[in-house]
Amino acid sequence: MKKIALFPGSFDPLTAGHVDLIERGATLFDEIIVGVFVNTNKKSFFSSEEKVQLIQEALAHIPNVRVIAQASELTVVAAKKLGAQFLLRGIRSVKDYEYERDIMEMNHHLEPTLETVFLLADAKHSFISSSLLKEILTFGGDVADYLPQNIYEAIVKKRETDES
Repeated sequence: MKKIALFPGSFDPLTAGHVDLIERGATLFDEIIVGVFVNTNKKSFFSSEEKVQLIQEALAHIPNVRVIAQASELTVVAAKKLGAQFLLRGIRSVKDYEYERDIMEMNHHLEPTLETVFLLADAKHSFISSSLLKEILTFGGDVADYLPQNIYEAIVKKRETDES
């Protein structure tokens, strides 16, 4: 049976840490589906369509990855529809672990056959979060080292357009 993992997130923006997790996960699974989900608690920098396109470009070098947008389903429902048996999640810290463990337990309650697989973030990415990078960008800071090049360029272009 083909091992398929869903890597869900809002990915606003996709960071170098996300890319590292996806690259590593791609060696463990036959297919990884990066699911661009809506986080109702966050204000998005990019639209879902923009995120999907940018993420596809950033991950084009990984042949067993595809990117989808998902706006209105529970993660476990989407995973089952996509044929995924696994959820891939990254953990940067103890705080992430506690948060992710709670989500894992609820997902297991909702769909007992879906297994969550955690990968620890590489130390060089363990402090990076999309929210932190957006905060730095808001005040004109440079975050180029923490983003795929195409996404950094899209952010710069979007900021220039917004300022005009």
